[in-house]
Amino acid sequence: MKPIFKKMVITAGLEIIALSQLGRLMPQAAGRGVIFTLHHVRPAMNRPYEPNALLSITPDFLEQAIQEAISKGYTPVALTDLPELLAKGDKNKRYVAFTLDDGCRDNAEFAAPVFRKYGVPYTLYITKGFVERTHTMWWETAEVLTRKADQFQFDFGDGVEDVICSTHQQKHAVFLRIAQFIESMDEDTAVNRLNEAAIAHGVDPMKIVEDEVMNADELRELAKDPLVSFGAHTVSHCCLTRIDAARLDREMADSIEAIKEWTQKLPVSIAYPYGWKRACGPREAKAARRAGLRIGVTTQPGVLTNYSQDEWMLLPRVSLNGFYQKRRYVAALLSGVPFRLM
Repeated sequence: MKPIFKKMVITAGLEIIALSQLGRLMPQAAGRGVIFTLHHVRPAMNRPYEPNALLSITPDFLEQAIQEAISKGYTPVALTDLPELLAKGDKNKRYVAFTLDDGCRDNAEFAAPVFRKYGVPYTLYITKGFVERTHTMWWETAEVLTRKADQFQFDFGDGVEDVICSTHQQKHAVFLRIAQFIESMDEDTAVNRLNEAAIAHGVDPMKIVEDEVMNADELRELAKDPLVSFGAHTVSHCCLTRIDAARLDREMADSIEAIKEWTQKLPVSIAYPYGWKRACGPREAKAARRAGLRIGVTTQPGVLTNYSQDEWMLLPRVSLNGFYQKRRYVAALLSGVPFRLM
């Protein structure tokens, strides 16, 4: 019930802020702008069980978000232009940047045409292991497995047990249990265990990646779009705070080199996998700067203010979330008020 209650509270808060127009009473809350984060952009699935629904918005909603930002006076810019604009630009201007994580194929098919329609720059964060089909997307694997299976065997750490997920409520509970399991132990081991369980039930984790994520040739083609930029999203999409320093450096360096080879564009920014406070901090920011990157984005919510050089490595982003696809919610988020109240 906790996720349902949280969703209800957030929805109510966005409604109150949007309808009361609190942003007009607290104009300073909006700061200097916002970086939006997205994942999938595609037509609505409308499935009764879709635990990753928060990661997917429709092309229509993306268009509404762009329209709302422009109507509120925000100037769409490339993420990499923000440091100079905020440092030297008009202090009364506000900016919006759009970023999309994981390199999903639907970004090229559905999102890119919307960005082109409005001339809006956008940044894609690419995971090397997804493009090369050497790593899997555990959250997608967990969704397909729990959707398909009503029961399966799994070892959450206390021995193999029968996991029952025949109802939607049970499936949601099992999905959340898998997510907690991935975060609670060595991530590589946990993901491998999940992959083995999925394969045993006819779910191919690598095929999911092949179906969802662009390959190198597709990235090369998309790189011809003058509006697109590319950023690093590591090799394996692991939680960086839980790996040693040597692997941390490799995750970043190898990702940067691969993106440069595929797109002929040197990435200068990184989106830290997961992005919450437990997944990225000063150590990861220093490693990113050591790798030659100069901007780092998290998934920690907030608007842009005036930052020091070090703070540009741990920027907040605002999620365009599949649970809240209404134009007035975009207005509420742009106001910055929700982040003042958190």
